Amino acid sequence: MTQVRTRFAPSPTGFMHLGGLRTALYCYLFTRKHDGKFILRIEDTDQERYVEGATDVIYDTLRGCGIHWDEGPDIGGPVAPYIQSERKDSYLPYAKQLVDCGHAYYCFCTKEELQERREAVEARGDTWKYDKHCLHLTPEKIQQKLDAGLPCVIRQNTPTTGDSSFDDLVYGHIAAPNDTLDDMVLIKQDGMPTYNFANVIDDHTMGITHVMRGMEYLSSTPKYNLLYKALGFDIPQYIHLPTVMRDSKHKLSKRDGDAYYSDFIKKGYLTEALINYLALVGWNPGDEREFFTMDELIEAFTVQGISKSPAIFDTNKLTWFNAEYIRRMEPEAYFEMAKPWFDQALGGSIKDLKRLSELMQSRTEVFNRIPEMIDFFRERPAINLELYINKKQKSSLESASEALALAEKLLEGLGDWTEENLHEALISGIKEASMKNGTVLWPLRIALSGLLSTPGGAIEIAYLLGREEALRRLRSAMDQLGQA
Repeated sequence: MTQVRTRFAPSPTGFMHLGGLRTALYCYLFTRKHDGKFILRIEDTDQERYVEGATDVIYDTLRGCGIHWDEGPDIGGPVAPYIQSERKDSYLPYAKQLVDCGHAYYCFCTKEELQERREAVEARGDTWKYDKHCLHLTPEKIQQKLDAGLPCVIRQNTPTTGDSSFDDLVYGHIAAPNDTLDDMVLIKQDGMPTYNFANVIDDHTMGITHVMRGMEYLSSTPKYNLLYKALGFDIPQYIHLPTVMRDSKHKLSKRDGDAYYSDFIKKGYLTEALINYLALVGWNPGDEREFFTMDELIEAFTVQGISKSPAIFDTNKLTWFNAEYIRRMEPEAYFEMAKPWFDQALGGSIKDLKRLSELMQSRTEVFNRIPEMIDFFRERPAINLELYINKKQKSSLESASEALALAEKLLEGLGDWTEENLHEALISGIKEASMKNGTVLWPLRIALSGLLSTPGGAIEIAYLLGREEALRRLRSAMDQLGQA
């Protein structure tokens, strides 16, 4: 049985798009499931879109996600080089072979000529495709133009009758009438291959058995297959993947900050949570499981589980996944990730960050939300007096004044300002005053934080604020209540 060989072939044009990352993930899972070889190929034939450093971004992103390749530009392999621009000399001979057998031809049309003919066709209400204008040039005329150094491209000569079909492992049998297929450019004026042509040649020469890519390439695949047949190449198995969408009508977009892997990492999403969720965007394991390690994904992954419908990337669902992953982190690991966000929000105003970390871990959904949750430690917001009113805790504006006065009395003479001492002083003092814990601790927490929801209760907040700041806030709240 032929060994499975797949490839992920990104272009170094910037950050890693989530759709591209999912393609890489599915390729990797499929290959590992079948004990095959996963190849990384850098497709940089479009030099105008090339971004310096983007190749390193590809390496770092894939490795950071636990996706490791068996062959690639940085590690080599039996079919090197794995960067298309370094394979430039390998494409033209195949294009000339196609010219010789009539499946391609030289085209000398200028951009201006093409535009003029396009506008004429569209003015008639028709759809433009190249009109084979240069197909009928005589060999002598072609050679004259080549000898004169006229700019030219090499175009595919697609049939005008019949149809081209193929079987996709996800979408089934696909057929396209040949008269709808354009004579796409194979070799550009600068001698570089187009993306489409280089794909065919590289996939063949690298022995790729399964081509896994986005469904936007479904319409191009018949043209690819015509090239495979014309060159006498074996056609690979195709696995086209559903598009990753923001919702039923909109794709992920850079402008909305939801298109790239790096967008989510900067916000404080965990890579493990993102990969776990991304695997489920367009694929179903066939059971109720939602949480997977990479090894478990490899074991569970099947092509049959891939959806045909566009896949919705639900940020709220990702956030839920992320919160679950955060709760499962080792406390020390959480602290190391949370500390920069603590520092950003607090600027060193809280001494015991480890204790804050313990309070925050179960409440953190995404790390970039930490600052807004703890900003009250640096500066308490203005208190809405209605926050003191809580029927369940038997707290009212009148009882709150009494409660804060008791709290001040219990705290101002406290010795060591530890959480244990604060707990003992308040709980025992409340009991001696024949009051309910909630009746005192609820308004105390409001007085210290100014918020309805906080990490930790009144005792933990008082401890983290420290004696001086806690008492200052308490007395300020008492003055406000007294003036109400």
